[in-house]
Amino acid sequence: MIISLTGENELERSAELRQIVADFEAMHGEMAVERIDGEEATYDRICEAAQSVPFLTDAKLVIVRAPSTCKEFTDQFEAFVKGVAETNTIVLVEPKLDRRLGYYKLLKKLTDFKDFPILDANGLANWASAYVKAEQGSITTADARLLVERVGTNQTAIRQELDKLLAYSAAITRQSIELLTEKTPQSSVFELLDAAFAGDAKRAMRLYDEQRALKVEPQQIMAMLAWQLHVLALVLTAKGRSTDEIAREAKLNPYVVRKTQALARRITLMQLKQLVSSLREYDIRTKTEGILADEAVRYFMLQMI
Repeated sequence: MIISLTGENELERSAELRQIVADFEAMHGEMAVERIDGEEATYDRICEAAQSVPFLTDAKLVIVRAPSTCKEFTDQFEAFVKGVAETNTIVLVEPKLDRRLGYYKLLKKLTDFKDFPILDANGLANWASAYVKAEQGSITTADARLLVERVGTNQTAIRQELDKLLAYSAAITRQSIELLTEKTPQSSVFELLDAAFAGDAKRAMRLYDEQRALKVEPQQIMAMLAWQLHVLALVLTAKGRSTDEIAREAKLNPYVVRKTQALARRITLMQLKQLVSSLREYDIRTKTEGILADEAVRYFMLQMI
């Protein structure tokens, strides 16, 4: 039996692997598990582990991480599958795979294929709700979304915040979320852009002041503004491509792309070019003319509105 664990969602992919190992060890013992790093092992070494009969146990679990880094393995994958001993279970862990490759298609065809993609905002909110329920707690769908908006789309960070909130109270509420969590700087910078493009100068300045109160330096905010403008440029020039296509080709979270698409409706490509040029000029002037970075960011924000 061969199991494939793929996808960039490390949290859920690792959880699945731990469960597989725990179940196998419960039946056959710790001696029945063998781990191989595909980045260091040769094709012959991987084959030897998959084809050899177990020693002192009646079955063997072989975990191979990133075997696709070994070109011979992907080239000879069909032969590898045929050679696996009946007593052995093989787990292939592939964090990143090019879906266009024949190897990817063979994994889906010849193995028990399990994909763990990065979740978008809705998926994260649903996952958070399920996680809280499994921990004997409660949270509304609206509050789960609020948590994602405040913490960001890093699933590991969300789980850590949920554990903290559950330790405070089994009933997670809006009040406890606002009390015990902080907005991620990047999330607030997106909100800042949203306010500026909407012409809401008061809200934009308030969001900026909040970031400064959180000890986020203006140079860091300037860098995050540059990143957001970069994403905006990718979306504006995507020419009708779907959210998933943009996310996949630009290697971005679909949630980030979807939110940026809303911003893109408020600005033209010419306006974006002017903003990029202005931000670059302010960045240069803070480094060469001694103007205060704090003032530079404020001036730039006023130019956006």
